[in-house]
Amino acid sequence: MFSRADHGMERPAHPSQLDGRRRVVVAAVRPEIDGGRWPVKRIVGDVLEVEADLLIDGHDLLTARVLYRHESARTWTEQALAPLGNDRWRGLVPLTQLGRWLYTVESWVDEWASFVWGLRRKVDAGNDVTVELLGAAELLRAAAERAKDTEEDARMLVNAAALIGDPAADPAERAALALEPSLSAAVARHPERGNATAFGRILEVTVEPPRARFSSWYEFFPRSTGEAGQHGTFADAEKRLEYVADLGFDIVYLPPIHPIGRSHRKGPNNTLTAAPDDVGSPWAIGAAEGGHKSVHPALGTLEDFRRFVARARHLGMDVALDIAFQASPDHPYVQEHPDWFVHRADGSIQYAENPPKKYQDVYPFHFDGPDWRALWEELKSIFLFWVEQGVTVFRVDNPHTKPLGFWEWCIGEVKARHPETIFLAEAFTRPKIMQQLAKAGFSQSYTYFTWRTTKWELIEYLDELTQTSMREYFRPNFWPNTPDILPEHLQWGGRPAFVQRLILAATLSASYGIYGPAYEHMDQVPRAGVEEYVDNEKYQLRSWDLVRPDSLAPLVKLINRIRRENRALQDNATLHFHATDNDQILCYSKRAEDGAVLVVVNLDVTHAHSAWIDIDPEALGVTADETFQVHDLVGQARYRWRSGRNYVQLDPRTMPAHIFRVRRHARSEHDFEYFV
Repeated sequence: MFSRADHGMERPAHPSQLDGRRRVVVAAVRPEIDGGRWPVKRIVGDVLEVEADLLIDGHDLLTARVLYRHESARTWTEQALAPLGNDRWRGLVPLTQLGRWLYTVESWVDEWASFVWGLRRKVDAGNDVTVELLGAAELLRAAAERAKDTEEDARMLVNAAALIGDPAADPAERAALALEPSLSAAVARHPERGNATAFGRILEVTVEPPRARFSSWYEFFPRSTGEAGQHGTFADAEKRLEYVADLGFDIVYLPPIHPIGRSHRKGPNNTLTAAPDDVGSPWAIGAAEGGHKSVHPALGTLEDFRRFVARARHLGMDVALDIAFQASPDHPYVQEHPDWFVHRADGSIQYAENPPKKYQDVYPFHFDGPDWRALWEELKSIFLFWVEQGVTVFRVDNPHTKPLGFWEWCIGEVKARHPETIFLAEAFTRPKIMQQLAKAGFSQSYTYFTWRTTKWELIEYLDELTQTSMREYFRPNFWPNTPDILPEHLQWGGRPAFVQRLILAATLSASYGIYGPAYEHMDQVPRAGVEEYVDNEKYQLRSWDLVRPDSLAPLVKLINRIRRENRALQDNATLHFHATDNDQILCYSKRAEDGAVLVVVNLDVTHAHSAWIDIDPEALGVTADETFQVHDLVGQARYRWRSGRNYVQLDPRTMPAHIFRVRRHARSEHDFEYFV
């Protein structure tokens, strides 16, 4: 039905090729990223709102359609665009299937609607419309010809044309029939689109699973789940799943589970000399036992891993696997495909460096080397292999050190076969590189939240993520800590800092994660002078007491339950900051169909602070001067607030934040508790 050739999708090469009968200008179509170069992102079940400016000279009326189809469909579906005012129009596209969807906008002069608009004005003015009615009959006969495959409409249009075009009939009756809404509806079902103007591009939207937008991640090392400090197995890790599920997480993220190289193996805390029983870094991938498509023998077998994945799924969780495209010197690739690596002038293979740091146990791949095509195909096959084992979520290590074009191609290839896959980019790098990775296909990204601590920093950064065009393609995933990063504020802030950062991460962003059990145990002993854990689990086994009385596990469980029970926290689009008169008090809200959530956080983890908050009623869905209840979902207190100024006081030694559920229309005064 719709094609570039038929509807002018290509820019004319010369003015002589212009068709002056196409008078509508289609402009400013949204959403659109970089002129349509990249797809926007949505979740299956969403309705994509497509808007455009539709411009026409004079007073003729327009009709417009948004045309869309799933990439697997051969024909286009249409939805009407409705005017919003000021020449802006909007149409809705229901996204009912995972994968890539295509959409564009088409508009044309609606001759019949324009005629009816003019006829009504002339009739109301008492003008003679005899000539106009003869023209109407011509329009109706043309519409009847277009409707010849729809017998009922064709018959109605032919009959109407005969009466309206009959000079002997009563002019008033002819005019009344021409103005009949049912007649206009019949004409609209068979429009004249020969002079339609189509937007100059076909745009794309990538539709992903719901967890691409809303997810709670928990990272742990399977090898640290063994008894009495022994190397853990997948069977041991399977027992840990009950704990993680009870905390309310829906994605279990595992560091690399592959064989670990022995050459230049690192010892505890990244020391250069390893003892015979040191386990090494999981990111030094590959040994005699295999590479990226193998599992470490000490963890078990592939069948054991598949059982682990099945158990996680039974508990309502997905397993995310770390994919690190690098190899240890012992990886089979090194011997089988030497051209996949960079060779130095002396013939040796270049190991990874980040001066002054050296990673002699890791060889980077040569993505633009002489055998790059075979390398790219092999790396793509790694994702496909793990999908076959039941993994559909991938955390990709350092994607910013690999070509951006590779990710566009690789993720596109994987998603073409498996649109259910989700990719998280672990890229703490320059902002525009992070944005480009998201455009290239990554579903989510790590962010700078880990280091944003002041009120100004958080507001500026979150506004960029949620209120600019980034919201169309960049989905943030907030991590207060990782095995690589123990930020300074967690090193010295104690329990209040861990509580505060947990609440900020889990309520500012629809997706967040923690590296545990280090987080809920508030492990805060750093290596001197760096943001790294002492006795880092990346290089050695750790034992964790999951029933410690001081654990934050109960609070983590509560926060995740609050996230699940309040749809407002499952998206970032409605994030709104409310003004406070204290720079140590941050206040923000999110809103959904089932209500609003208002969060107030003390950013100072050492002192109590109070503030007056200026509530923006529109952001909460309440009216000006309305009285409403705020129910603290953490402390369970209830307060009576009004639109406008309200008072809070937060002591981080007890609880540094309120997470308020906004409740309207209280039944009586007794439903409220008041601030003193």
